[in-house]
Amino acid sequence: MKKLVILGAGGHGKVVADIAVKNGYEEIVFLDDNKASCAGFSVVGKIEDAAKIKGDKFVAIGDANLRQKLMEKIKTVTLIHPRATISRRVTIGEGTVVMAGVVINSDTKIGKGCIINTSASVDHDCTLDDFVHVSVGAHLAGNVKVATRTWLGVSASVINNIAICKDCMIGAGAVVVKDINKSGTYVGVPARLLTR
Repeated sequence: MKKLVILGAGGHGKVVADIAVKNGYEEIVFLDDNKASCAGFSVVGKIEDAAKIKGDKFVAIGDANLRQKLMEKIKTVTLIHPRATISRRVTIGEGTVVMAGVVINSDTKIGKGCIINTSASVDHDCTLDDFVHVSVGAHLAGNVKVATRTWLGVSASVINNIAICKDCMIGAGAVVVKDINKSGTYVGVPARLLTR
């Protein structure tokens, strides 16, 4: 019997469980420190119990730093929704999830622990480093490079030939039209560094 152990019983975990069902997992359980069930599946222990429980593992936690920390301790599977459209010339790293309606085009490299969320698109020749999150409906044009732990918000857009450095947050609806070389939060059209 094909079994998946999902770390994190929140909203992200619910979507991951649905993708797992579509990928033929017959038994799905969760590990979470605060919940008793998720999406009709049982929580069978705490996150720290991951190494003790048999089955494939997946870290369904949105926080990139925590996702990275947990993935350093366990081997994880990659999950791809059957209704994602992915070129034959794409590489996708361990522990990444690709959700429904996603389009990933030719010669793109996706790192480990990434989230390519519902109806996002990543065009040709892009490189997404480890633990990048491309939110719902976000779009990356061709030849975009996104560094580690950067999060592109809902409906954010990045024009072609852009590089974004690590540990950035690109706000919902922002449009990135020039390289981003300083970590921080960027908002607006065109996207600019949010200062306080």
